[in-house]
Amino acid sequence: MLKKNMKTKLIFTGGFLGAGKTTLLWKAAEEAVKQGLNVGLITNDQAPELVDSALLAHAGLKVAEVSGSCFCCNFNGFTDAAQRVRSEAGADVLIAEPVGSCTDLSATILQPLKKFWNRDYDVAPLTVLADPERLTDILAGHSAGLHDDAAYIYRKQLEESDIILITKTDCYDASVIETLQKRTAEAFPFADVMFASAQTGEGIAEWFSEVYGRSDAGKRVVSVDYDTYAHGEAVLGWLNGTVLLSGNKVNWNDFTGDYLRNLSYCFDDANYPVGHVKVIAEKDSQYLAGNLTGKYDTLRFRGNIEPCDTIRLTVNARVETSPETLNDIVIKTLENTADKRCKTQTLAWRYLMPGRPNPTHRFAEAI
Repeated sequence: MLKKNMKTKLIFTGGFLGAGKTTLLWKAAEEAVKQGLNVGLITNDQAPELVDSALLAHAGLKVAEVSGSCFCCNFNGFTDAAQRVRSEAGADVLIAEPVGSCTDLSATILQPLKKFWNRDYDVAPLTVLADPERLTDILAGHSAGLHDDAAYIYRKQLEESDIILITKTDCYDASVIETLQKRTAEAFPFADVMFASAQTGEGIAEWFSEVYGRSDAGKRVVSVDYDTYAHGEAVLGWLNGTVLLSGNKVNWNDFTGDYLRNLSYCFDDANYPVGHVKVIAEKDSQYLAGNLTGKYDTLRFRGNIEPCDTIRLTVNARVETSPETLNDIVIKTLENTADKRCKTQTLAWRYLMPGRPNPTHRFAEAI
């Protein structure tokens, strides 16, 4: 059993889109509860209507959402959310998930927290998640199927990390992960390299114990070319939307699966690299969540909804194409999938290109 701190432990889990941050948050929260700790979660995105927030809420967790900008560009919004969920959850631990396309977190978030909020928060080492497939390609000097400027963000995330956590290890042989861990440690010698599988639980307790017990957050500030950074975000179209779907005792598991598969076919056929596409279908306490983090073979689902007349469907898509093209694909695919099965009513819908990062604070060096 871990000993409670006098301050609230604040743990950031960064990493590029599709690295598995939300699933890790869920498992880390479960581990905190096992250790007798009260936990709160903070999610982040450029727009509201987050699948992540809905999914984590279904686990009975206290979640605060900072939307409309990243943590670094709305630092006061982040600290307001942290204080709110800290109070509501009586939190010993807060786990925060920054936007997947964000970097420079040490300079813009961790250092200001250490400077201005050290009475309230004990900041853990910055953990950056990396999925094995993209990480292997990056280590080989390639772009992991991303635009070069998006790959630049990926590399900067790794460079500023205190801990690199290799995820999705259940999908690979132990020897592959061991070799990858060694190569990563050689490429980024300043970071501790760990591994975990949110699916099997392997490594979760070890990682959580490590970050909970340490306070050496943001040990370095890296140089970041903000022109390249801004363009790396801007090459991705972003879409968040929620619709009400209604029919007659529809099998929503089949519908949601068909919708996400059809989206995947469209993106693969057009050769549009996927950061992530997430959907969640909800009916009261029931849900079905789907996740696409690359090509068709990365599709994953969890949950179940019994056949019923009406559900709420939320879609989050981050795909390397224009926001307008992304919007057309998402809407037309929804219409084609719905066809004669159900009717759609839009509740909220927004598509955009992220603006240039403009952090509230940026420290030139670690404190």
